[in-house]
Amino acid sequence: MKPIVLFLLCTLAGMSATHAQEWRKEREEVEKRFKTVAEDTAKARWRKGGIFNVNINQGSLTNWAAGGDKFSFSLASTFTGYIAYREGRRSWDNVLDLAYGYVNTTSLGGRKSDDRIDFTSKYGYDIGKKWFLSVLLNLRTQFTNGYLYDSVPPRLTSRFFSPAYVLLAPGFDYKPNDELSVFMTPISSRWVLVMDDMLSSQGAYGVDTGKHVLYQLGAYVSVNWAKEIMKDITFKTRLDLFSDYRHNPQNIDVFMTNMLNLKVNKYISANVNVDLIYDDDVREFVNSKTGVKGPRLQVKQVIGVGFSARF
Repeated sequence: MKPIVLFLLCTLAGMSATHAQEWRKEREEVEKRFKTVAEDTAKARWRKGGIFNVNINQGSLTNWAAGGDKFSFSLASTFTGYIAYREGRRSWDNVLDLAYGYVNTTSLGGRKSDDRIDFTSKYGYDIGKKWFLSVLLNLRTQFTNGYLYDSVPPRLTSRFFSPAYVLLAPGFDYKPNDELSVFMTPISSRWVLVMDDMLSSQGAYGVDTGKHVLYQLGAYVSVNWAKEIMKDITFKTRLDLFSDYRHNPQNIDVFMTNMLNLKVNKYISANVNVDLIYDDDVREFVNSKTGVKGPRLQVKQVIGVGFSARF
């Protein structure tokens, strides 16, 4: 009987070892699947990316009968980055837009052609039927000093955080699809910051003379639309409207930016940017007929072909 018992014990031990090995392998596969699902879920919650463009142009003339500047150089660069979070009925969108351009010519010297820092953060909670209860924070300013070249020497009119616009707004956000967002609120707070002492002493950008901060309370609307018109051609636009209840509410401040991007290949693209600004508190522009300073519609256009990187 002893050999039989020994044989049975060995057989049972072998079966147990085989079963344990199979169970361990099965458990590892299940854990791997759970890990993959967890990673995919985390990726689905967070989305991030961006695009960087830089365009460089250079020209020179030697004994050129048609005339022109002997040397010219221009650089235009833009960056747009975003981080977005989605989980259930909650969403959080963060977008950073940066732009800087520089031009140098023999006759005019060096001056900037573009300068922007624009950050928007928006948190929303889905309340149904494509409407979100949201809170929006926006900051707009610039990198370097800005001048108007209507006199000699040129007049300093702006610099970093002079001005800066900080807007905080609770409101409603209508998002019928991934291309369109319409944010609106009847009550928003906006701070106009002029941190430079010289500009604040002039009462620039609507601040009281010698003050650095102007507080505004008003209605705010922001429309964002991005659309791939056709393959490798995309159009993006943003329109911000603000009405200050406490000072000339009928004079609505307008900020609009438009970008048309044409992708040539993985690293080459062409883009057209057109920005429009109207701010009744910016009275830096001299009327050639009356000689009186006042607000004007500000228009900026940039066209470029150059290097593009997406990530």
